[in-house]
Amino acid sequence: MHNKPILVTGGAGYIGSHVVKLLGERGETVVVLDDLSTGNAGAVLYGELVVGKSGDMELVSKLIEDQGIDTVMHFAAHTIVPESVDNPLKYYASNTCSTRNLLQVCQEQGVANFIFSSTAATYGVPDPSIGACHEELPTAPINPYGMSKLMSETMLRDLSAASDLKHVVLRYFNVAGSDPDGRIGQSTPEATLLIKVAAEVVVGKREQLFVFGTDYPTEDGTGVRDYIHVTDLGTAHLAALDYLRAGGTSTLLNCGYGHGFSVRQVIDAVERVNGESLKVVEMPRRAGDPPSLVAAVDRIHQTLDWTPRFDDLDTIVRTSLEWERKLSRRDHNSAANEDLPT
Repeated sequence: MHNKPILVTGGAGYIGSHVVKLLGERGETVVVLDDLSTGNAGAVLYGELVVGKSGDMELVSKLIEDQGIDTVMHFAAHTIVPESVDNPLKYYASNTCSTRNLLQVCQEQGVANFIFSSTAATYGVPDPSIGACHEELPTAPINPYGMSKLMSETMLRDLSAASDLKHVVLRYFNVAGSDPDGRIGQSTPEATLLIKVAAEVVVGKREQLFVFGTDYPTEDGTGVRDYIHVTDLGTAHLAALDYLRAGGTSTLLNCGYGHGFSVRQVIDAVERVNGESLKVVEMPRRAGDPPSLVAAVDRIHQTLDWTPRFDDLDTIVRTSLEWERKLSRRDHNSAANEDLPT
């Protein structure tokens, strides 16, 4: 393979590290830029890891120039919705301002392709009568996280219109699961994603699982989400890369499976795969949680050569549990070693 190196920002994080693994396995040359604020250096299985910030224009400019990079995959971001409500300027600084700096460097260095990690949070709370969210739906984020990503999408679109830069924006729905090989997984501290949290309850890291809202206008009263396995999300990024390299025009695509599961259905799957019940505590709704958020996926399948392989809730749950157990064993062993006399 004679393609130019790819810069992956946030490549030590949950999703970025899975994409780096897939790129490396395919023989791509990868440079990972991550400040390790939430990422993990051990999760970078391929390429060179540079510790730094994606908004550091001098550093990024030197990297792109020295390495001959012509494609950027931009994952680096803060992603905790409640935190964004409490600390909005942190999110506008790290997600929006850093992306603006990164895009300026890409323009100055003549980067050809840009793949951006965005979110279904840009849709806000869609009208339930619409059904699945399609890409033409008006955007109406209800939290600074969603808005910070939407502002980045807008900058990218405007820059592409004014320059030769081509891009693919991928709007993720609910990403879950871990590498089926068991080499990497979701290690985010203070995680808020349902399947990750449920897996932490299984291994005893948390006492109970909170269900926020049981009176939604859904089949069983709990929120419905489109859960996509992180490896399938990763292969969508590789398909987006191939699309741009083949001359594809700039586009925006939902990334999900096109069908949803309720919170109760996810809990049932965790209990089924684990063989034991969880301690579940029902709580009132959280502000801003849509009743249902499911991707319309016609456009991604028409645009990219992408076939998901892990569209199965039990498989998603199983890979999450396997990784959580591995983390638990690792934590237990390191604690045991600390207790040894020196």
